[in-house]
Amino acid sequence: MARLIYTSIVSLDGFVADLDNRFDWARPDEEVHGFVNDLERPIGTYLLGRRMFEVMRAWESIGREPDDPPVIRDYARIWTGADKIVFSSSLRGVDTARTRIERQFDPEAVRDLVRGASRDLGIGGAQLAAQALAANLVDEIRLIVAPVLVGGGKPGLPAGLFLQLGLADMRRFSNGMVFLRYQPVR
Repeated sequence: MARLIYTSIVSLDGFVADLDNRFDWARPDEEVHGFVNDLERPIGTYLLGRRMFEVMRAWESIGREPDDPPVIRDYARIWTGADKIVFSSSLRGVDTARTRIERQFDPEAVRDLVRGASRDLGIGGAQLAAQALAANLVDEIRLIVAPVLVGGGKPGLPAGLFLQLGLADMRRFSNGMVFLRYQPVR
């Protein structure tokens, strides 16, 4: 049975972007990137908010050069091999392969999509993930915590939502990042 998985790199104080909307402090090194590639490999479809899509669409052209690191080329293959659904009321169109636009987030339609999927689905973008978390659609939360405090910005998890979680896995990386995998207690 397919699962809906929220994966994000966050600062230690819980932000995906800082007060200047920067996230360069979250750039994974080769070890973390390889780990993320393995996490993402089973994803068949990405559900993305507009802003996350605009960031991630760069992977349509990244990783094509023979001198690009293998971990980068690998992730480019993972990204281009997956379907993408972008939730946006303002995006006029998309120029990326295997991508379609949905104008609004419909929890029941997403629930049906997950039920009918043969591969896991990833949800990206903190605001879109917040909607899915509030609708009790997310089966797993995967956080990679960067060893940095940014003092504010865009939160990686929604405020005002109580959700009991069970720790399913964790891993420490040599660069100080930590992977945490949680599942909602249902």
